[in-house]
Amino acid sequence: MPILIYMKSAPGKNARVVTATALVLVLSASLTFAAPARPQQSAEPPYVEKGIASYYAGKFQGRLTANGEIFDTNRFTAAHKTLPFNTIVKVINDRTGDSVLARINDRGPFVEGRIIDLSRAAADTIDMVGIGLEQV
Repeated sequence: MPILIYMKSAPGKNARVVTATALVLVLSASLTFAAPARPQQSAEPPYVEKGIASYYAGKFQGRLTANGEIFDTNRFTAAHKTLPFNTIVKVINDRTGDSVLARINDRGPFVEGRIIDLSRAAADTIDMVGIGLEQV
């Protein structure tokens, strides 16, 4: 809703005061009519997937991931077939109960029956490096 303010003033220094006053009135009036903040939408229920996790390191260090980053096995990242890039996932080792947060930055795993490939840092956090595969 536009607000028009008409003010008359004699030329000179009073004209500046009137102009500044009109600007303040317009700004404060526009804030009064601003739309109220939207309420926060409820979060979607968490996505849960159970299956076998593996980890990848070694020969993949320094290679490009599917999102264009350079793979660093010392970062908490993971590969998933369908989750959007930059999704943060919580992976829980069913055997130990240990968990880790990892960011999806690659695609995979490409081995049947596996649902996620973790970087070595993420895999080490949930105590699966020695075993190589874990139920998560």
